[in-house]
Amino acid sequence: MKAIVIHAAKDLRLEDSAVEAPGPGQVEIRLATGGICGSDLHYYNHGGFGAVRLKEPMILGHEVSGHVASLGEGVSGLAVGDLVAVSPSRPCGACDYCLKGLPNHCFNMRFYGSAMPFPHIQGAFRERLVAKAAQCVKADGLSACEAAMAEPLAVTLHATRRAGEMLGKRVLVTGCGPIGTLSILAARRAGAAEIVAADLSERALGFARAVGADRTINLSEDRDGLVPFSANKGYFDVLYECSGAQPALVAGIQALRPRGDIVQLGLGGEMSLPMMAITAKELDLRGSFRFHEEFAIAVKLMQGGFIDVKPLITHTLPLADALQAFEIASDKSQSMKTQIAFS
Repeated sequence: MKAIVIHAAKDLRLEDSAVEAPGPGQVEIRLATGGICGSDLHYYNHGGFGAVRLKEPMILGHEVSGHVASLGEGVSGLAVGDLVAVSPSRPCGACDYCLKGLPNHCFNMRFYGSAMPFPHIQGAFRERLVAKAAQCVKADGLSACEAAMAEPLAVTLHATRRAGEMLGKRVLVTGCGPIGTLSILAARRAGAAEIVAADLSERALGFARAVGADRTINLSEDRDGLVPFSANKGYFDVLYECSGAQPALVAGIQALRPRGDIVQLGLGGEMSLPMMAITAKELDLRGSFRFHEEFAIAVKLMQGGFIDVKPLITHTLPLADALQAFEIASDKSQSMKTQIAFS
């Protein structure tokens, strides 16, 4: 079978990989669709991010869906041919963090396509994938492209849980890539009364409007676009910071009301914080990292028609054109979410 393997920055190869047989409690999946994530792009364009660097070749990918090809011993609830969304979250279930109900912080996490540990955790961009049955959520009624969006949607559902009570809140989203736009959908579904989105790209803001932002602000055209919201100690109750850029974080903090909540999703590197403003306004700063049980919820929300991710899928290319897909995904002037069709 073929797999998409990264060797170093800009060294992406389509290589042969061994086919595995499913063991007890596992299923073999014929991959259908894989979405290219920001972390995949960091490996492709830079060989890693921050202190995380590629030390050996690694199969990329963690946003995937596919059809069940065969079942291992003891698997129930799934049948050959079922379309499933495959969660890349594979906590051990036995470490201190798992036992405390924090599986997304599992000390022994095996998250697909991650160079954080060594040896690296190989990813899911391969024609045949063996996964635990517990990772697979039936995606009846969805397209394979939609099912592959369960992972990034789960990220924003987890962030929305971290934000706390959302009903009636005024929300600011900074950074309108896939995570930012999905955050708009998640916040609205949770009951946000008003959502304002800010970005440097008018094209990205168009997607924000398409998924329900009440107002958008182009900070490349109006650098002070958020300043009016800082009057009277601030306007917004919740900030989803999805850009990973310090100027966006600082501007967002100024626009938050006292005792507002900052949810940091963007992973652009280390940022200095305006601690005086955070302290004086009594703001809560909350990180949000990955997800676990939210994955199945993401699938159900899409199946029920409560969240529509289709407007965000801009490109789908065949596996043979994987390199082109990564180049398109790297160009934010044309791509929102680029996916690869494996079958």
